[in-house]
Formats: sequence, structure tokens, C-alpha cells
Amino acid sequence: MSTVTLTINSQEVTVPKGSTVLDAAVGAGFFIPTFCHDPIYAGYGGCRICIVDIKGARNLPASCVTAAADGMIVETESAPVVEARKTIIELMLANHPVDCMTCEKCGDCRLQDYAFRYGVESAGFGGERKDYEFDTTNPYINRNMNKCILCGKCVRTCKGAEDRAVIDFTFRGFDTKVAPALDSSLAESACVSCSRCVSVCPVGALTDKPLGGKARAWEVVKEEVTCTWCDAGCLFDLVRKNGEVIGVAAKAPAGGRPLCLKGRLGLELRYNDKPLKPMLKKDDQYVEVSWTEALGLDEILEKLN
Repeated sequence: MSTVTLTINSQEVTVPKGSTVLDAAVGAGFFIPTFCHDPIYAGYGGCRICIVDIKGARNLPASCVTAAADGMIVETESAPVVEARKTIIELMLANHPVDCMTCEKCGDCRLQDYAFRYGVESAGFGGERKDYEFDTTNPYINRNMNKCILCGKCVRTCKGAEDRAVIDFTFRGFDTKVAPALDSSLAESACVSCSRCVSVCPVGALTDKPLGGKARAWEVVKEEVTCTWCDAGCLFDLVRKNGEVIGVAAKAPAGGRPLCLKGRLGLELRYNDKPLKPMLKKDDQYVEVSWTEALGLDEILEKLN
């Protein structure tokens, strides 16, 4: 296998040819912040927070889309890099609510973590701010586009599942946002509530509605479990607080596996002492249904009878 050797922060690093600078740096134990990068859907390079200083380069390239090359000399935390990252964070905060104290993602938010790491205390930029309506129409997913940083991870993971592609970037410029077709609500869209998008969102734009208000990030322990409702073997997290399962959360799927609501509800019923009441869409409206109907067991029971 062909390899390349580069120098990162004065340390020689050898990686397989075709690796990115981000892969090489992280593999060598160096920290590089990321928002939009997803190893499953790599090659996006939109948020630019992962920029690095490469000797001889005309600018500060995004490490997630820059191929590692022989003889390359890289600095991950040079003064220009740190200053640029601070500016990027300030630009994001210019259109991001700073309600961290009450945000569901507090303690598990990359924007919050990076602002702390680089000492960014405020936006630093004035001007018009976005004011979108909070979308709570879906019984399983809360969507707050005022907190969206347009990293596109939700869009790519939704498109990664066959016959999904429910959301995409809409409008242009300052008005750009992620939304279903015709800028409708999630309830009006073809969303199947699999929560793939929630599992990859790095901020509080997309959150699990059933887990809302139940615990803070540092109060829970997550236990990975495999769904057995079909042969896909999708992975979910049991979310425990004080030893009690308070909910089931989707995990970022690999290989485009289409997580389903049925699997998550089945795990809720199996593991949660206080399972949520299942809701399914009928005639374009979400209605409460029985567990047997939610899990597709009514037809089986009818045949058995």
C-alpha cells in the first residue's frame, strides 16, 4: 500500500496515500475542530472550521478536503489558524441564539465547546438576525432553524438513505436554511421520524422531542444496543439517567442504513420503564395509536386469530 509522509506540528506522520490532512492529524493525536465533516459522507468542506496552516499554501485550506502529500508541513494551531477559527465562530454566533443555559444541547454542543476553547465570548458582528418559527409539529423531532449553522450534515445523512432526501438547503444567501420541500414543517413533509438528522446535528437545531427536559448531557449515560426488529441490525442508544432508561436515541448510521421509527419504538417498549406513547401519521395528521399498531403487529394478530 502506498503511503505519504508529512510533518504535522513538527512531528513526522505517515499515512496511506489518499488520506486527508484531517485524517492524518487526528490519527496522530492532534485536535482539529469540525462541524460539517462526517467520515461516512466525507469531502464536503463547507464550514471551514478545520482550516490548517500548510507551508507554501496561498491560503488556509480546509483539512477535511485537502489530501495529505509527501513533504507537506502542517501546523494545526498557528496564530493565523486560531485567529481565523475565532472569526468563523463569531460569524456563526452572529446568527445563533446564546441561550446555552436552557438549550437541550448544552454540554454536548460543538459550537459551545469551540467557543470556550478559543475564548469567543460574543458574536462580534451586528446586523440582522434570523427569526424562524420553532417547528414542534413532529412528535419525535424538534427543529429550531435559528440554531442551525448550515453544516449540511442532516441533509447528507437524510439523502444517504434510499427514498428519503426529505430535507435540503432552500433559498439563497442570508435566507439560506435547511427545510423540507416548499419550506413546509416536518409534520407536513415525508419525514418518517427516523432521527438520522438528529443523531448528526452538532448544535441544538435538531433535538429529540421525547427526551426534551428530562436530563442534561452530563447526567446521562448511553448504552449502545442493536435493533432486532429486522435483519438490518441498526444501532441505537439507550439513554440512562440514574440507572433508569429515559429514552432511546438514534445513532449516526453507517453505510446508508435506513433507521426506522418502528425500530426505535420497539426498543422503547422493550427497555423503557415509562415508554412514550406512539404516534403515527394518518391522513397527514399525527395521531396516538396502540403499541401493536405502531409496531405493525395488528395484521399478524388478526392472522393468528
